[in-house]
Amino acid sequence: MKKITLAFVAVLFAAGAFAQDYKNSIGIRLGSGNYDVAAVAFKTFISQPGALEFDLGFNSEKAGGVKWTNVALSGAYQHHFPIANIEGFKWFVGGGAILSNTFINVDGVDGGFNMGIFPTGGVDYKLKNAPFAFSADIRPTFHIVNGYDYYSGFYANGGLTARYTF
Repeated sequence: MKKITLAFVAVLFAAGAFAQDYKNSIGIRLGSGNYDVAAVAFKTFISQPGALEFDLGFNSEKAGGVKWTNVALSGAYQHHFPIANIEGFKWFVGGGAILSNTFINVDGVDGGFNMGIFPTGGVDYKLKNAPFAFSADIRPTFHIVNGYDYYSGFYANGGLTARYTF
């Protein structure tokens, strides 16, 4: 009987060590990418270590009389791992895709649809006594469809996110 009780306690302890600290969250992501400097960020856990993150971002810039605006939607899968014994602190790896459209106000220059893929990695921290989570990530993005030639190639995109958890 002692062995069964000890095994049960060990299973509960192990499950608690790997459980996520929240199910859903929504907030703001500030990024370094040309296509999503500011974004509404939504994250949901689909399993204990696995989460999906969706960001609806935009960027508006003006240089030399030329103004362009980008609207982007990205989605990523993230696999989370605990960091040591720090409650609420995890690191993650994964990957995703981004779809964006560029709107530009120059005659004879068309904006257009862009698509890229990215691996992602970062850290996520859920406050213990408050419904907030914070994360930092890097998303080196490779554009494979370029409707506007400004987005040809590689972009080292990173971001900071603050979310309300529920």
